Amino acid sequence: MLDPSAAQPGDTEFARLDRRSFLKSGLGGTLFLATVSTTAGLSGCATAPAGRLDDVDRQMDTSYQFRFLTRDDIELFEALLPAMFGPALPEQPQARRLAVAGTIERIDSGIHNFGPANQQELRRLFDLLTFGFTRVTIARVWSRWPNVSTADANAFLERWRTSGIGLFNNGYIALTKISNVAFYGGHDQWHLSGYPGPPQWAVDALPQFKTA
Repeated sequence: MLDPSAAQPGDTEFARLDRRSFLKSGLGGTLFLATVSTTAGLSGCATAPAGRLDDVDRQMDTSYQFRFLTRDDIELFEALLPAMFGPALPEQPQARRLAVAGTIERIDSGIHNFGPANQQELRRLFDLLTFGFTRVTIARVWSRWPNVSTADANAFLERWRTSGIGLFNNGYIALTKISNVAFYGGHDQWHLSGYPGPPQWAVDALPQFKTA
């Protein structure tokens, strides 16, 4: 489970993340990721943003339009988030799915506002993890992400966290940082990070806190 103390709720933390390169992979790593991403696109993997989803089981907000994450990326995070946050997620299945769905939407929204350089790095990383050949040979995840158990997702994260290969370490950091900020940035999770929420005057004054 990730450390909630590392996250600060709100878009400002996504802005801080965008100020630095995620992967710092060097020339060799950059060329490798670029090759994987190009190959994935040529092989027919989903490369376009998912747009609006009407999948009832996913509990996505049907009014939300994905502007960066593809359907394959969404499946990736649906597998990884339960491994990352474990007991911090609600126990009730529907509430759990809603928490995961909301986190994925915030990941998409945050990355959409990143600069082109970080967007490109993350696109290449996600392509590496969702393209079947590299998912198996590089990430050593044998099943497609919708079929990956939480235990197997956790094992993948641990392999990359402890790997002696810098690209994998940085990939782990990128995945967990954006997920951490998105998860604890949801108002239902503010209390888990020790954030009490915005002051009442801000809630009363600012339009983003008003509900229709």
